[in-house]
Amino acid sequence: MYLTKSSTPVIGWVAVLLGFIMNGIFIVQSGIGIENIGLCIILFTIVVNMLMTPLTIQQQKFSKLSAKMNPEIQAIQKKYKGKNNDQTAMAKMNEETQAVYAKYGVNPMGSCLQLIIQMPILFALYRVIWNIPAYVDKVKAVFTPLSSALMKTAGAEEYLTEVAKNLHVSFPQMTDLTIVDTLYKFKPANWAEMADKFPDLGSTIASVQKNIDHMNNFLGLNIADAPLNILMNAWQNRKILLLIGAVMIPVLAAVTQWLNAKLMTLTTDNSGRGGNDSSDNMANTMKSMNTIMPIMSAVFCLTLPTGLGIYWIAGAVIRSIQQVIINRKLDKINIDDLMKENLEKLNKKRAKQGLPPQKMTGNANIKTRNIDVPVNKQFKESPKAELSKTAASIDSGAAQTVKKGSAKPGSLASKAMMVQEYNEAHGKK
Repeated sequence: MYLTKSSTPVIGWVAVLLGFIMNGIFIVQSGIGIENIGLCIILFTIVVNMLMTPLTIQQQKFSKLSAKMNPEIQAIQKKYKGKNNDQTAMAKMNEETQAVYAKYGVNPMGSCLQLIIQMPILFALYRVIWNIPAYVDKVKAVFTPLSSALMKTAGAEEYLTEVAKNLHVSFPQMTDLTIVDTLYKFKPANWAEMADKFPDLGSTIASVQKNIDHMNNFLGLNIADAPLNILMNAWQNRKILLLIGAVMIPVLAAVTQWLNAKLMTLTTDNSGRGGNDSSDNMANTMKSMNTIMPIMSAVFCLTLPTGLGIYWIAGAVIRSIQQVIINRKLDKINIDDLMKENLEKLNKKRAKQGLPPQKMTGNANIKTRNIDVPVNKQFKESPKAELSKTAASIDSGAAQTVKKGSAKPGSLASKAMMVQEYNEAHGKK
């Protein structure tokens, strides 16, 4: 794995921006006498998640509305089931589906777009936290005296190249920056071994180790070391508090991930209902993921550096708080008012395009999940008959509008008037 600043397109660019934010946070901390990388990671996670709040709101709004509209979408799909080869039927199905989307103001590609935007940000976050000295100047400055001395020391480049391989880090060639990358991954045993290997640099090595250990110390844990290694050393040296701290990182990672999944399930608890096989499969998949993800989180945070575990836990806690706040706000939204607002926005766009305003269609006004179901107490007649009556009342209302002279020739209302006149002429009511 190559370190230093990421050169991957998009991810590397985002990482530079995020690194700028983290560097600024550490400068502020340093100004008040707190040079702690663990605290910097937590503050950095809070700032980045706050900046991503608009995306989070849109994503949860989409989930909330999806839970309400999915039964209608599934009813439409059931209505046209088995008619895949009928182009006319498929066109009608798409038209009815788009009417439901328009009613709720949902873009079916909206959730995918949010994920596309968030993915490079998440990858870039890991790059910054995985290799902090490449982005935080004051942390890099701690290693600079030692890296410069090692570059001038015979045998140091070969030694560090071998150590880097054992730490699962590789470079095209050793430079001042790649030496810093390697030193940041050092464990206590590596520092002691290097001091024995290069005794002339003993004082410089001891000074750098002391400074970076102070920066990396978070509640007694070295954030550059993995909890598994800390756990093994604490067990051998009978350090109970250190042992508990090392165990808490993967445990908290699993618990907070489970809490995240639980809150997300509450957001979408109604989505997928309606007897649709695909929705049942999706629900089962989500249930499995909600079980597997906490376990995976615990494993990752046990074997990866503690700094990444702190980021993982802090991010999960912040997202949980955001979900609770956003869900409460969304629960207060009146769906009818939201639908009217969405229709107004849609008509403004249509007006700019020179298109006539769109009215709410019959399919959008009627809960389509009631289509093609047996007669029940909800209806005096079959649901299809009720729909026909509704359509007739719409036509009648439109015809009355024509009589008042407000409908344009060729409009839906004028056509409804023609139907009414035909019925009256033939004695139909």
